Amino acid sequence: MKKVLRILGTRGVPAAHGGFETFAEKLALFLVAKDWRVVVYCQNDGVGEQTEDTWKGIERVRIPIASTGPKGTVVFDWLATMHAARHRDLCLTLGYNTALFCTLLRLKGIPNLINMDGIEWSRAKWGPIAKAWFWVNERAGCWLGNHLVADHPQIEAHLQTRVAASKITTIAYGADAVTTAPVEAVQALGLQPGRFLTMIARAEPENSILEVVQGFSSQLRGHQLAVLGHYDEDNAYHRAVKNAASAEVKFVGAIYDKPVVNALRFHSAAYVHGHQVGGTNPSLVEALGASNPVIAHDNRFNRWVAGDGASYFSCADTFSQQVGQLLSNPARMVNLRAQGQQRFDAMFTWSRILNQYESLLERHLPN
Repeated sequence: MKKVLRILGTRGVPAAHGGFETFAEKLALFLVAKDWRVVVYCQNDGVGEQTEDTWKGIERVRIPIASTGPKGTVVFDWLATMHAARHRDLCLTLGYNTALFCTLLRLKGIPNLINMDGIEWSRAKWGPIAKAWFWVNERAGCWLGNHLVADHPQIEAHLQTRVAASKITTIAYGADAVTTAPVEAVQALGLQPGRFLTMIARAEPENSILEVVQGFSSQLRGHQLAVLGHYDEDNAYHRAVKNAASAEVKFVGAIYDKPVVNALRFHSAAYVHGHQVGGTNPSLVEALGASNPVIAHDNRFNRWVAGDGASYFSCADTFSQQVGQLLSNPARMVNLRAQGQQRFDAMFTWSRILNQYESLLERHLPN
């Protein structure tokens, strides 16, 4: 009998939306190659009947959803959970945003591991209703999951205030090493290889974008700062960021083409990571995998991920200082590249992460 895993909580495979989708694709392909049977629930836009097919050996349950946004996600998660509850297979739920639905799996005696992601209810961007929803679902996930996965030691420490330490395993996020990339992709954006810094983040205050742009723009750098993401003139924070930018800051828009993003990282003089909250952030891991010198916001999450492979800032002034010191010191840049690469090789390769997941999943397979 093949070992079976059902993966819930993502938009599905192939990955096209974010970190959890990328992880689901990597894990599913890895396990299929190990002769597992893997079923991934996929959200399709539109109306119609549920269908099933196979992609690269992965079985897909495709669920059409007419609603968009958070409402559509909630409906999809409920329908996926109901489908999984009709079987007796091990489940892996990625994220706790609708963990209340896992009550159904628990009542049916179906083993379910939950990756608890970050401390979503603490994010400043959410209003009181959304924060309450995430808080309740985090609690529900802690109670209802047979075992919890934290992607960072600080997330594990937080979960230990909810459940026993024996119920939690820490497994970080992985990335592919980037060892080469064509220069044409960055040149097409008006950037010169080695003469720009890259920042990839949603345009939200908790990602320190305003502080980074202010600090970078406080003097001439002889480099550009390439800022990825969507900026809307109707959004006050977005306007503030763009108004603070010098002529050396280039807003290149939202880019989802992986080869282009990899090229931006690979040919950057440095990568800027302003995230203030969260666990092991995929973007930071990917920067380390591209051997980028990193300038990161100084917090407990980023410190654990990057270690000595980054310089750290806390505000616009300290960011300005770190940029100046790094760009004027080529030896420091070489050292950060080496230390970041060592940290990546030791902790964040996909082979390491996926083998850890397989070992954990095997321990929870139903009898």
